[in-house]
Amino acid sequence: MKSVWLIIFVFTAIAFGGVLPASSADVTAGADIVSAYVWRGMTVNDGTVVQPYMDVAVSGFVLNVWGNYDIEEYNDEEYEFSEIDLTLSYTLPIESVDITVGHIEYLFPNGGEGTSEIYLSAYVSPLDNFSMGIDAYYDYDEVDDYYLTVTLAYDVEFDSGLGLGASVSGGYAGGDFTESYTESPDEGFHEYTLSVSASYPVMETLRLSAFIAYTDTFDDDVLPDQDVDWFGGGGLSWSF
Repeated sequence: MKSVWLIIFVFTAIAFGGVLPASSADVTAGADIVSAYVWRGMTVNDGTVVQPYMDVAVSGFVLNVWGNYDIEEYNDEEYEFSEIDLTLSYTLPIESVDITVGHIEYLFPNGGEGTSEIYLSAYVSPLDNFSMGIDAYYDYDEVDDYYLTVTLAYDVEFDSGLGLGASVSGGYAGGDFTESYTESPDEGFHEYTLSVSASYPVMETLRLSAFIAYTDTFDDDVLPDQDVDWFGGGGLSWSF
Protein backbone atom coordinates (compact mmCIF):
# COMPACT_ATOMS: atom_id res chain seq x y z
CA MET A 1 0.00 0.00 0.00
CA LYS A 2 2.72 2.46 0.95
CA SER A 3 4.70 1.91 -2.25
CA VAL A 4 1.58 2.43 -4.36
CA TRP A 5 0.86 5.79 -2.79
CA LEU A 6 4.51 6.85 -3.02
CA ILE A 7 4.41 6.16 -6.75
CA ILE A 8 1.22 8.19 -7.07
CA PHE A 9 2.78 11.15 -5.28
CA VAL A 10 5.96 10.96 -7.34
CA PHE A 11 4.05 10.92 -10.61
CA THR A 12 1.89 13.81 -9.40
CA ALA A 13 5.00 15.83 -8.61
CA ILE A 14 6.44 15.02 -12.04
CA ALA A 15 3.20 16.09 -13.69
CA PHE A 16 3.19 19.37 -11.81
CA GLY A 17 6.83 20.04 -12.58
CA GLY A 18 7.08 18.70 -16.12
CA VAL A 19 3.72 18.99 -17.84
CA LEU A 20 2.62 22.37 -16.52
CA PRO A 21 4.58 25.60 -17.09
CA ALA A 22 6.64 26.66 -14.09
CA SER A 23 4.85 30.01 -13.99
CA SER A 24 1.49 28.25 -13.43
CA ALA A 25 2.54 26.74 -10.11
CA ASP A 26 2.76 28.55 -6.76
CA VAL A 27 5.48 27.05 -4.56
CA THR A 28 6.10 27.77 -0.88
CA ALA A 29 8.92 26.20 1.10
CA GLY A 30 9.82 26.78 4.72
CA ALA A 31 10.70 25.40 8.11
CA ASP A 32 9.53 25.96 11.68
CA ILE A 33 11.44 25.45 14.91
CA VAL A 34 8.91 24.34 17.52
CA SER A 35 9.28 23.78 21.25
CA ALA A 36 7.37 20.46 21.04
CA TYR A 37 5.58 18.31 18.49
CA VAL A 38 1.90 18.11 19.42
CA TRP A 39 -0.61 16.37 17.12
CA ARG A 40 -4.33 16.43 17.87
CA GLY A 41 -3.58 17.21 21.50
CA MET A 42 -1.16 14.28 21.85
CA THR A 43 2.51 14.79 22.73
CA VAL A 44 4.63 13.23 20.00
CA ASN A 45 7.86 14.87 21.22
CA ASP A 46 8.08 17.11 24.29
CA GLY A 47 11.38 18.65 23.12
CA THR A 48 12.54 20.92 20.32
CA VAL A 49 11.83 19.82 16.74
CA VAL A 50 12.35 21.26 13.27
CA GLN A 51 9.48 20.87 10.81
CA PRO A 52 10.30 21.62 7.15
CA TYR A 53 7.63 21.69 4.47
CA MET A 54 6.90 22.45 0.82
CA ASP A 55 3.62 23.25 -0.95
CA VAL A 56 3.09 23.14 -4.72
CA ALA A 57 -0.28 24.60 -5.79
CA VAL A 58 -1.69 24.28 -9.31
CA SER A 59 -5.28 24.97 -10.41
CA GLY A 60 -6.87 24.10 -7.08
CA PHE A 61 -4.59 21.12 -6.42
CA VAL A 62 -1.97 21.29 -3.65
CA LEU A 63 0.83 18.81 -3.09
CA ASN A 64 2.35 19.14 0.40
CA VAL A 65 5.43 17.44 1.80
CA TRP A 66 5.98 17.92 5.56
CA GLY A 67 8.53 16.45 7.92
CA ASN A 68 9.42 16.31 11.60
CA TYR A 69 13.07 16.25 12.65
CA ASP A 70 13.70 15.46 16.32
CA ILE A 71 16.44 17.52 17.94
CA GLU A 72 15.83 16.55 21.55
CA GLU A 73 15.38 12.92 22.62
CA TYR A 74 11.89 11.56 23.21
CA ASN A 75 11.01 7.85 23.16
CA ASP A 76 14.63 7.08 22.16
CA GLU A 77 14.41 9.30 19.05
CA GLU A 78 16.99 12.06 18.58
CA TYR A 79 18.59 13.80 15.60
CA GLU A 80 16.49 12.02 12.99
CA PHE A 81 13.46 12.45 10.76
CA SER A 82 10.78 10.64 12.73
CA GLU A 83 7.90 11.43 10.36
CA ILE A 84 7.22 12.49 6.77
CA ASP A 85 3.67 13.31 5.64
CA LEU A 86 2.56 13.51 2.01
CA THR A 87 -0.73 15.28 1.30
CA LEU A 88 -2.56 15.75 -1.98
CA SER A 89 -5.66 17.96 -1.85
CA TYR A 90 -8.11 19.74 -4.12
CA THR A 91 -10.26 22.78 -3.30
CA LEU A 92 -13.55 22.93 -5.15
CA PRO A 93 -14.23 26.15 -7.12
CA ILE A 94 -17.17 27.28 -4.98
CA GLU A 95 -17.45 30.91 -3.86
CA SER A 96 -19.72 30.68 -0.81
CA VAL A 97 -17.83 27.92 1.00
CA ASP A 98 -14.29 26.53 0.87
CA ILE A 99 -14.54 22.76 0.40
CA THR A 100 -11.35 20.72 0.20
CA VAL A 101 -10.91 16.99 -0.26
CA GLY A 102 -7.59 15.25 0.23
CA HIS A 103 -5.45 12.27 1.08
CA ILE A 104 -2.65 12.09 3.66
CA GLU A 105 0.08 9.47 3.75
CA TYR A 106 1.88 9.21 7.11
CA LEU A 107 5.37 7.71 6.86
CA PHE A 108 7.78 6.88 9.68
CA PRO A 109 11.20 6.32 8.09
CA ASN A 110 12.94 5.18 11.28
CA GLY A 111 10.40 2.69 12.51
CA GLY A 112 6.70 2.53 13.19
CA GLU A 113 3.75 1.53 11.05
CA GLY A 114 2.62 4.21 8.62
CA THR A 115 -1.02 4.85 7.82
CA SER A 116 -3.33 6.69 5.42
CA GLU A 117 -6.22 9.12 5.79
CA ILE A 118 -8.76 10.76 3.54
CA TYR A 119 -10.35 14.01 4.63
CA LEU A 120 -12.98 16.60 3.82
CA SER A 121 -12.86 20.22 5.01
CA ALA A 122 -15.65 22.81 4.78
CA TYR A 123 -15.15 26.44 5.87
CA VAL A 124 -17.22 29.60 5.63
CA SER A 125 -16.53 33.27 6.45
CA PRO A 126 -19.66 34.70 8.10
CA LEU A 127 -17.91 38.01 8.89
CA ASP A 128 -14.86 39.83 7.58
CA ASN A 129 -11.64 38.20 8.84
CA PHE A 130 -13.59 35.44 10.62
CA SER A 131 -13.74 31.83 9.45
CA MET A 132 -15.33 28.71 10.88
CA GLY A 133 -15.51 25.16 9.71
CA ILE A 134 -15.04 21.45 10.20
CA ASP A 135 -12.36 18.96 9.15
CA ALA A 136 -13.42 15.30 8.93
CA TYR A 137 -10.67 12.67 8.69
CA TYR A 138 -11.01 8.94 8.15
CA ASP A 139 -8.07 6.58 8.61
CA TYR A 140 -8.88 3.65 6.32
CA ASP A 141 -5.54 1.86 6.76
CA GLU A 142 -4.23 1.02 10.24
CA VAL A 143 -6.88 2.64 12.45
CA ASP A 144 -10.14 2.29 10.49
CA ASP A 145 -11.85 5.16 12.33
CA TYR A 146 -12.61 8.87 12.15
CA TYR A 147 -11.44 12.11 13.76
CA LEU A 148 -13.29 15.46 13.60
CA THR A 149 -12.06 19.00 14.26
CA VAL A 150 -14.19 22.16 14.55
CA THR A 151 -12.33 25.49 14.25
CA LEU A 152 -13.16 29.17 14.72
CA ALA A 153 -10.46 31.61 13.58
CA TYR A 154 -9.80 35.33 13.20
CA ASP A 155 -7.08 36.62 10.87
CA VAL A 156 -6.22 40.17 9.86
CA GLU A 157 -3.45 41.64 7.71
CA PHE A 158 -2.40 45.29 7.97
CA ASP A 159 -1.09 47.57 5.23
CA SER A 160 2.45 46.99 6.50
CA GLY A 161 2.06 43.28 5.72
CA LEU A 162 1.88 42.30 9.39
CA GLY A 163 -0.56 39.45 9.89
CA LEU A 164 -2.16 38.51 13.20
CA GLY A 165 -4.36 35.54 13.97
CA ALA A 166 -6.16 33.72 16.74
CA SER A 167 -8.04 30.44 16.72
CA VAL A 168 -9.84 27.95 18.92
CA SER A 169 -10.46 24.35 17.91
CA GLY A 170 -11.87 21.18 19.39
CA GLY A 171 -11.45 17.55 18.38
CA TYR A 172 -13.75 14.52 18.57
CA ALA A 173 -12.36 11.02 18.12
CA GLY A 174 -13.81 7.60 17.50
CA GLY A 175 -13.11 4.72 19.86
CA ASP A 176 -10.77 2.85 17.51
CA PHE A 177 -8.77 6.06 16.99
CA THR A 178 -8.28 6.62 20.72
CA GLU A 179 -7.49 2.97 21.35
CA SER A 180 -4.84 2.99 18.60
CA TYR A 181 -3.05 6.06 19.90
CA THR A 182 -3.70 6.17 23.65
CA GLU A 183 -5.05 2.67 24.45
CA SER A 184 -8.33 4.23 25.57
CA PRO A 185 -11.41 2.50 24.09
CA ASP A 186 -13.70 5.51 24.66
CA GLU A 187 -14.83 7.79 21.87
CA GLY A 188 -15.74 11.40 22.58
CA PHE A 189 -14.42 14.93 22.80
CA HIS A 190 -10.66 14.55 22.52
CA GLU A 191 -8.87 17.88 23.03
CA TYR A 192 -9.16 21.64 22.60
CA THR A 193 -6.48 24.05 21.41
CA LEU A 194 -6.14 27.83 21.68
CA SER A 195 -3.50 29.62 19.62
CA VAL A 196 -2.31 33.06 18.54
CA SER A 197 0.04 33.77 15.64
CA ALA A 198 1.86 36.56 13.84
CA SER A 199 3.71 36.86 10.53
CA TYR A 200 5.65 39.59 8.77
CA PRO A 201 7.21 39.89 5.27
CA VAL A 202 10.93 40.61 5.60
CA MET A 203 11.20 40.60 1.78
CA GLU A 204 8.73 40.26 -1.07
CA THR A 205 9.08 36.47 -1.10
CA LEU A 206 10.29 35.82 2.48
CA ARG A 207 8.00 35.80 5.52
CA LEU A 208 8.71 35.34 9.21
CA SER A 209 6.09 33.75 11.43
CA ALA A 210 5.59 32.79 15.08
CA PHE A 211 2.88 31.21 17.20
CA ILE A 212 2.08 30.10 20.72
CA ALA A 213 -0.60 27.57 21.65
CA TYR A 214 -2.22 25.88 24.61
CA THR A 215 -3.88 22.47 24.39
CA ASP A 216 -5.57 20.22 26.93
CA THR A 217 -7.82 17.20 27.05
CA PHE A 218 -11.61 17.42 27.22
CA ASP A 219 -11.95 14.07 28.97
CA ASP A 220 -9.17 12.02 30.60
CA ASP A 221 -11.04 8.83 29.68
CA VAL A 222 -10.80 9.75 25.99
CA LEU A 223 -7.36 11.44 25.98
CA PRO A 224 -5.21 10.90 29.09
CA ASP A 225 -3.21 13.85 30.41
CA GLN A 226 -0.29 14.63 28.09
CA ASP A 227 3.27 15.82 28.70
CA VAL A 228 2.83 19.14 26.84
CA ASP A 229 0.17 21.84 27.28
CA TRP A 230 1.99 24.98 26.14
CA PHE A 231 4.04 24.99 22.96
CA GLY A 232 5.13 27.43 20.31
CA GLY A 233 7.71 28.33 17.74
CA GLY A 234 8.71 30.36 14.74
CA GLY A 235 9.79 29.91 11.17
CA LEU A 236 10.66 31.32 7.80
CA SER A 237 8.87 30.65 4.50
CA TRP A 238 9.88 31.43 0.92
CA SER A 239 7.37 31.76 -1.92
CA PHE A 240 8.37 31.51 -5.56
